[in-house]
Amino acid sequence: MRSLIVIAFCLLLLNQGHTQLTAVRISPSMIDPADSVIRLGGTDGWFFKKGNDTVFARNDADTSTWQKLKPVGLTENMADENGKLEGWFRIKVKLDTFFNDIPLELAMPFWAATDIYIDGVLTNRFGNTGSNGQPFKENRFRYQLSVPIRLENAKEHIFTIHFVDYISSHPPRQLRSRGSLGEFFTLALPANRTIVFNQVSENRFYPTLAACVNIILCLFFWLLALHNRSEKELFYIAGVTTIFSGMTICALLSQQAQVSFAFSSSLIFINNLMISFAIISSLLLIVTIFKQKISLLLIGLLLMVLVSGFNSLLFNIPNIGVFRAVVTIGIALYYIINSRKTLGGAQWVVVSGVLIPPVCALLINMPNVHWSKPSYIGLVAGIDLSFPLSLLSYVSLRFREFIQEVKDNAQQVIQLSEEKKLQAMNQQKILEEEVARQTIEIRTSLSNLQSTQAQLIQSEKMASLGELTAGIAHEIQNPLNFVNNFSEVNKELIVELVGEADKGNTEEVKAIANDIRDNSEKINHHGKRADAIVKGMLQHSRATGGQKEPTDINALCDEYLRLAYHGLRAKDKSFNATIKTEFDNSIGKISIIPQDMGRVLLNLYNNAFYAVNEKAKQKVPGFEPTVTIRTKRFVGKIQIMVEDNGNGISQNIIDKIFQPFFTTKPTGQGTGLGLSLAYDIVKAQNGSIEVDSKAEEFTIFNVYLSV
Repeated sequence: MRSLIVIAFCLLLLNQGHTQLTAVRISPSMIDPADSVIRLGGTDGWFFKKGNDTVFARNDADTSTWQKLKPVGLTENMADENGKLEGWFRIKVKLDTFFNDIPLELAMPFWAATDIYIDGVLTNRFGNTGSNGQPFKENRFRYQLSVPIRLENAKEHIFTIHFVDYISSHPPRQLRSRGSLGEFFTLALPANRTIVFNQVSENRFYPTLAACVNIILCLFFWLLALHNRSEKELFYIAGVTTIFSGMTICALLSQQAQVSFAFSSSLIFINNLMISFAIISSLLLIVTIFKQKISLLLIGLLLMVLVSGFNSLLFNIPNIGVFRAVVTIGIALYYIINSRKTLGGAQWVVVSGVLIPPVCALLINMPNVHWSKPSYIGLVAGIDLSFPLSLLSYVSLRFREFIQEVKDNAQQVIQLSEEKKLQAMNQQKILEEEVARQTIEIRTSLSNLQSTQAQLIQSEKMASLGELTAGIAHEIQNPLNFVNNFSEVNKELIVELVGEADKGNTEEVKAIANDIRDNSEKINHHGKRADAIVKGMLQHSRATGGQKEPTDINALCDEYLRLAYHGLRAKDKSFNATIKTEFDNSIGKISIIPQDMGRVLLNLYNNAFYAVNEKAKQKVPGFEPTVTIRTKRFVGKIQIMVEDNGNGISQNIIDKIFQPFFTTKPTGQGTGLGLSLAYDIVKAQNGSIEVDSKAEEFTIFNVYLSV
């Protein structure tokens, strides 16, 4: 029995909580015919509760402590110390039978984030209030389509709205949704969707058109100014149209969907400044065009316009547009009256362009006047386009005047030119005779120069050929001398051999045969040496026939390094050297001809091992023969470095080491073709080879290959 009493008491409390809610009847009279919507932000019947408890969303939540408050009644004083205003709105509605067959949609066209509960069920989110654990996100409502909702006409529905908004961080410090709280909870009829689509098209088309026209005029005037630098007026005009372009661009950007509150506020701030600067610059341009002096009164009024622009943002001053329009008209009329006797046709065009925008602004701001859409667009076009277009007309008229002045001046120039024509013809004859004489002298000098050049080229060719021939003769002569000498000796030994054989002296025959065999081996050795020289020359002159292929340069360097080292060890068992390798593993594979690059590396390695071996033979105290190989990747190329600590190369011969047949080795130990061949191979693969050396210390060869 006691439990039944408790349950009955709780039900009584719940009923008491609901007794405050009275259903608001949604009737056809509440429809705004202009855009087919029902705005409930200023309607009675709303209850409000601060906080973020999601229990408030339930239909059976206790509303006895809630206060009666329309959404339009929200103030900045209700926000917490962080500028955050969070709370719950509740209203009970009942649809008129008029809406039986009309599907309704819900729109929330303001910055605040909201969660919409219908009869205790979350149906929609606009932005993000943070109740789902995600960060707060403002409702970017521009061009946001309304969402369908399902309501039963014969039933009362409770709408509970979780509401989160912030105070703006810049002046005037007010709720972000302050100007649109009347749109709070808007029900849209089907016709509204068509109206919204039309508004989107119109609101994007006109600002785009205005911005394009102003930008084109701005570019046009700047081109004129830059090509006519002496005309200062053109620079003033270009500057003014630049400001108008910025103003229309701000208007265009403000019509873009899904912009943030910060971006929208910045556009409003910039556009307000642009309007002030547009007024100031247009009035100063009038003073310049009318050739009037800038008075202190004008400066004061222009400062008032500028300050009023800032103050309108800081303090939300009403009718600021009317004030600026009146000031603009007053200043313009003052200078028009003072200059009326000197004004020309082109200047009157500017006068009309200055007066039309403020007049249009006054008409738009007239109280209790509702302009039709075409009329409104026409007035806005008068504000945005009349002055830039009047400047275009002014410039075209001024250029017509300039052209007339140029024609008059041209006529005078023609008269003067006729007088000087005869004098010029006489001077021309004298000049032609002088030019003919100098032409003959130049041709003679050119012929002599060409002859001398041909002789120098031929001399250079012969010198190069002689140097090459001398090198070839010197290199091949030594092994040929040995071959000839040992051949003559063998010929004499064979005669002696025959004589001793006739005598039957077997021991002497064997001795002479051994000498002939030794001489034949020497002939073979020097013949092979001559053959190596010839083959080296052929390799030096023959173009490679290999194909480029992806090659691991580190593996190639290591392979030929071991090949060179073990080859020298096979010839000289006493040879030893320390080998250091520092390979850059980021190089990977590059496209080269591996056989040709192997010949380059083999020549460089052999030279390095030869150098350290020769220095080791000098028994230098503390010397350790060392050859170091490094690879490194740079932007667009790789480096292969071969370094030895041998005797180095003297600076007076370092420039010659890549010449054919030039060698620092003793006679018979080198042909002088290895480095020359390496140089040509590297060049053929779009690379380069460089040498750095210091006598008695080191030699470094750097090979660079493109990747």
